[in-house]
Amino acid sequence: MDISKYLEVSEEVKDALKNNRPVVALESTIISHGMPYPQNVETALNVEKIIRDNGAVPATCAIIKGHLKCGLSKDEIELLGKGGSDIPKASRRDIPVLLSRGSNGATTVTTTMMIASLAGVRIFATGGIGGVHRGAETTMDISADLEELSSTRVMVICAGAKSILDLGLTLEYLETKGVPVIGYGTEELPAFYTRKSGFKVDYRIDTPEELAKAFKVKEDLDLKGGMLVTNPIPEQYSMDPDVINRAIDEAIAECEEKNIKGKQTTPFLLARIAEITGGDSLASNIRLVYNNAELAAKTAAELCKLR
Repeated sequence: MDISKYLEVSEEVKDALKNNRPVVALESTIISHGMPYPQNVETALNVEKIIRDNGAVPATCAIIKGHLKCGLSKDEIELLGKGGSDIPKASRRDIPVLLSRGSNGATTVTTTMMIASLAGVRIFATGGIGGVHRGAETTMDISADLEELSSTRVMVICAGAKSILDLGLTLEYLETKGVPVIGYGTEELPAFYTRKSGFKVDYRIDTPEELAKAFKVKEDLDLKGGMLVTNPIPEQYSMDPDVINRAIDEAIAECEEKNIKGKQTTPFLLARIAEITGGDSLASNIRLVYNNAELAAKTAAELCKLR
């Protein structure tokens, strides 16, 4: 199968992969749908800088003019930032139509994993993954991120599942799909804005070297699926659980009242939570992404040493 007419890998990323230098994939939904302009562009460029400062090459992913892109220019990041919510949020189901139309698209965890895998990038840093939504027993609202983790061989480093979700059911789903959930320096699943959730992870790992070794074994055995690493938000940026949970409950009630469903749910909830908390949740979101980018770069460097 020739995918070269659909996939474009930047020269910097190509060179790094060819010479066994560390590369970290990044999503672009956070740019277009995660925060307002110009803060979204500033944050995206800062994340790339953190990855470079820690010895790796950033590979921000998106759909640009009908091509799957692994490694964006500053102008392309600016395009996504200015476009905001007018840029389609692209999951797996959206790829055929967006590419055939020559459209742009902001990649979710799912599509970023796909692009990274196609390009040969094995480490991906994001904010939080999607999961099983509250009330999924009646709505069947389960993020495609979980299905992608069950099939695509990429390590995803995040701050846990977004706390707008049903965290218990999300862990159950990942267990069913055979996805290992690892806590970095913790035995408890972090809940995105906060460090604790009351739920246990499968394993605790304390160093980037250990993370890389575990993933290398998975590669060597050609085991299907990815690996989820949950990295707690730094203590100084963690929000008060009572404050954030009240904001989440209020936002979910409004979401149900407005009958918002599907791919619009998460952007609405995150934006509304930011409004309710006076911007505190957005500030925490940015800091946890920076923290994940640093860990991802260090882990990618360790993985290169094993190859």
